[in-house]
Amino acid sequence: MTTAEVEHGLERLEAFSDGVMAVIITITAFELKPPVAPTARAVEQRLPELLIYALSFVFIGIYWNNHHHLLRSAHRLSGRVMWSNFLLLFWLSLIPVFTTWIGTDYKDSLPAALYGCNALLAAISYYVLVRALIAANPDSPLAEAIARDVKGVLSIALYAAAVLGAFVTPWIAYGLFAAVALIWFVPDRRLSRRAEAHS
Repeated sequence: MTTAEVEHGLERLEAFSDGVMAVIITITAFELKPPVAPTARAVEQRLPELLIYALSFVFIGIYWNNHHHLLRSAHRLSGRVMWSNFLLLFWLSLIPVFTTWIGTDYKDSLPAALYGCNALLAAISYYVLVRALIAANPDSPLAEAIARDVKGVLSIALYAAAVLGAFVTPWIAYGLFAAVALIWFVPDRRLSRRAEAHS
């Protein structure tokens, strides 16, 4: 496979993933319902649904942003990379289901725990994707920038804690979800710094 073909394959993978994430956000937004009346009380009743939508929107945005930098730092593609990417997209595609469920049952433990399970599996899939890309690109800026993925491992640990904490009270889970979002909200600059150093 030529360099041009590999670059084209990476571009196709990125474009496909971007499209899937855009559809996921759209489906999640479609589940939002307006207040039943033009009153503050009606808006308050919809507030949990809006907040969990905002959290899910941020999650998908974080994955989209870091996924973009991840693929731009690679220059080789492999079957393992492609399947790892599909696995990540699978877990992300379930976000609208759990977002809608929490929006209506946010005080219950099970929806929060299963949202956490889905987030945990997506985080593990992203970690596997990172490792697959490093294996396929051992001499790339990616391999140098993420030798030890502390943020990725920490996110997995926090999601696991959120799943367990949800059965104590769902608010523990929501707090940990927000903590992970804050960790990743600022884009991971390791990739861009390494890419600039190699350009």
